[in-house]
Amino acid sequence: MADKWVKITEQDSLHRHLEQKSVRALLKGINEEDQKVPFVVRDAIPQIESLVEALVPRMQSGGRLFYLGAGTSGRLGVVDASECPPTYGVPDDWVIGLIAGGDKAIRKAVEFAEDDPELGWKDLLDYGVDEQDFVVGIAASGTTPYVVHALEWCRGHGIATGCITCNPGSPLAAQADYPVEVIVGPEYVTGSTRMKAGTAQKLVLNMITTSAMIQLGRVVDNKMVDMQIANNKLVERGTLLVMKATRVSKEMAYQTLMKYGSVREAIKVLSD
Repeated sequence: MADKWVKITEQDSLHRHLEQKSVRALLKGINEEDQKVPFVVRDAIPQIESLVEALVPRMQSGGRLFYLGAGTSGRLGVVDASECPPTYGVPDDWVIGLIAGGDKAIRKAVEFAEDDPELGWKDLLDYGVDEQDFVVGIAASGTTPYVVHALEWCRGHGIATGCITCNPGSPLAAQADYPVEVIVGPEYVTGSTRMKAGTAQKLVLNMITTSAMIQLGRVVDNKMVDMQIANNKLVERGTLLVMKATRVSKEMAYQTLMKYGSVREAIKVLSD
């Protein structure tokens, strides 16, 4: 990368002397910056579209989606992956989130784990990654060795790659077949990419898995018909979904849902 390349994510905040501001002024300033994020994500929709359209056929053929990141980026990937099974009833190993330093890094930073250029590929190999799969690297900076070199290894082994980054023209994007660049600009607190960059990454992750799962048939109309019935709140939600879809009583919807353990099956039975 050329010496003149500058990380926008590390540039000075547009706001000065934060320690002298009132709480109200701080909150207004943070909100002012946050409002820029959805418009930047909107501009990246063509890139996100290309990624999803490449991803879905692989998942239809039995491939898996991997998210790979460090720090905040890694945690966001793990969260998005972990929400897919309860929301869409997919297997736990269909969308996999990997973070530098392993699961313990979800709660506490593991020193220098993100700087290991071989660790990301090793983590993927532990899951038997192959040409059917799709690997998305997440790094606000676009330079994290754990992520960049993992994607480089993936491309060398014929594995499709995507990325989510907040700097243009980054080393990470250079290793991604389907790069997504959401350039949110300097953070309110200089370099604190858990803020706007993290918000942008979360929005893009939501868009990727939601649109992919819809394309994969995991949503009917606008309903999560394959959601897991794993607690009382979800039982109530599932019951209401069955009621609205079939116009039966709440008691009938509940009994049928409990019998079949599936919103999709309950709707099917009550609609026949």
